[in-house]
Amino acid sequence: MDFDRSEWARLRANTPLTLAEADLAELQGLNERVSLAEVEAIYLPLSRLLNLHVAATQLLHKATDTFLGTLPNPLPYVIGVAGSVAVGKSTFARVLRALLARWPDHPHVDLVTTDGFLYPNAVLESRGLMQRKGFPESYDVRRLVQFMSDIKAGAPVVQAPVYSHQLYDIVSGEYQVVDRPDIVIIEGLNMLQTGDGASGKGARVFVSDFFDFSIYVDADESAIENWYVSRFLALRETVFKDPRSFFHRYASLTEPEAIETARGIWHNINGVNLRDNIQPTRERARLVLEKGPDHAVRRVHLRTL
Repeated sequence: MDFDRSEWARLRANTPLTLAEADLAELQGLNERVSLAEVEAIYLPLSRLLNLHVAATQLLHKATDTFLGTLPNPLPYVIGVAGSVAVGKSTFARVLRALLARWPDHPHVDLVTTDGFLYPNAVLESRGLMQRKGFPESYDVRRLVQFMSDIKAGAPVVQAPVYSHQLYDIVSGEYQVVDRPDIVIIEGLNMLQTGDGASGKGARVFVSDFFDFSIYVDADESAIENWYVSRFLALRETVFKDPRSFFHRYASLTEPEAIETARGIWHNINGVNLRDNIQPTRERARLVLEKGPDHAVRRVHLRTL
């Protein structure tokens, strides 16, 4: 089912707006702004849909417990969020998490990014994969699948590795603890793929097998490339200036040099990954948010079966 912006906005019904401008300011990513109007038109109808799905799934779990004669064992509802680098999926996931956590029936909502399941740089370098970072073969898929399995089984105190964008590497000895939340949002580039990307053979179990609902954040590649370049320029004036940053060498670039460098990275790495690995999984998502050049969602596509 396809909805334009106004059609989708009407599906909000009476869902209350529980975020203020100050809340949004803390949730937004670099070089991307989400307005309250965007929250009202796009996020609130989606949060209502997901709330209905969560409630129905919880009833199904209770029915199974009744049939088996076992004690209730609430299991997390898992939402996967996929999309390109710079498409805005991280900001989207943070805002969605904040809205879902304000529903009374599922106040404990965790957000985990798959960046923590990238192989450490030392491993990538030893395998000649540093220029393929973010591609399917750069992830420890086996560890990610085990993490998803533990989460979906309701295991207590499941740990996810922590990734530092400043260091551009896994932070040794640091973990994010996930302890039986009501909802888990898993955000990453290649969430909907059905192969390991290394040998061309399909994996037995896919990360998406554990999703109750999946969302793909979409836009024209030309728009995403422009967003990537803009973000690169913003980082050059902020994070890159820190001597500890992996990309500190880019801080001294002139603006024309920075633009040329960013476009080169896009065309040689991120654009290739988008076309070859990420975009082909779009149709596997339960819901697709189609953005315009201004980052605002202009159409929503919902797969009902």
